[in-house]
Amino acid sequence: MAERVVRRRASKPGPALQHGKYRFIVTFLSVPLVIYALFVVSPYVQAIWISLTDWTGLTATQKFVGFDNYVRMFTEDDQFFVALKNNAYLLVVVPTITVLVGLFFASMLNVGRRGRSGGVQGVRGSGIYKVVYFFPQVLSVAIIGVLFKYVFAPTEAGGILNGFLRAIGLDAIAIPWLGDPDFAFWCVVVVMIWSMVGFYVVLFSAAMQSIPKDIYEAALLDGASRSTTFWRVTLPLVWDTVQVGWVYMAIQAMDAFAFVHIMLGISGGPSRAGDVLGVALYRSAFNDYRFGYASALGVVLLLLTLFVAVMFLRVARRERVEFS
Repeated sequence: MAERVVRRRASKPGPALQHGKYRFIVTFLSVPLVIYALFVVSPYVQAIWISLTDWTGLTATQKFVGFDNYVRMFTEDDQFFVALKNNAYLLVVVPTITVLVGLFFASMLNVGRRGRSGGVQGVRGSGIYKVVYFFPQVLSVAIIGVLFKYVFAPTEAGGILNGFLRAIGLDAIAIPWLGDPDFAFWCVVVVMIWSMVGFYVVLFSAAMQSIPKDIYEAALLDGASRSTTFWRVTLPLVWDTVQVGWVYMAIQAMDAFAFVHIMLGISGGPSRAGDVLGVALYRSAFNDYRFGYASALGVVLLLLTLFVAVMFLRVARRERVEFS
């Protein structure tokens, strides 16, 4: 006897069930949203309000001055433009060099040579190299800053770099690196790149390991060189990772407070040549007691960071390249 199968069309939930679903969602989202608004949104709003006042940080009263702090920043404070110029250098130099070096090392560690079977694999000891490259990430920024402050110190203060240069007969270029306005800021740039490269080597390596080796082998069979394989195969397939890494590095470069403050001091180095917006903000707030002006600097730094992140995401947006 044939069995009759009865299929019932799923009925839509009634109004009472819909209301219960929305109430359930609101109940679970309300607490995180309140916490986010309290600890994330409200400090931004408070900083914007303080930037419109002349608050010194030492009084309970705040006098509203409108946009006077912003006008003073762009018309009277020449040091602001020095800090802004240095932040622009950091924004261009640090992410660019870090990404290129990170991609090069990651490529060598994953597809740097052909194996005995003709397949593509990393250089010998790639696992050890990844640990060595990642080691700076284990150190805090404070330790790195203090360490390299002694590396670039004068010979009389035990400077490692100048001691090495003098040992090999290059006394002419053994200069006080952090005491020279022409070199102090670029010493900080070198240290920032050194501290960041290892993380992005590991990040890009993880992205490259997800690429099937068959694609590389097919490219090599077609006669593609290593450079062509990198630009035509590797880079397009890890572009999403590069894009995210670049934005993250740009945000880090726009700050640079810790490195500059530890290595060059609160003044930003000799003649304040290595000053950045983060250090200028700190100096205005805790050295000059101008919290209103410092908040204005913070708002400008926030807007610049958001602008850079949004613009890069739009400019670097491209069609996604996928592989099966």
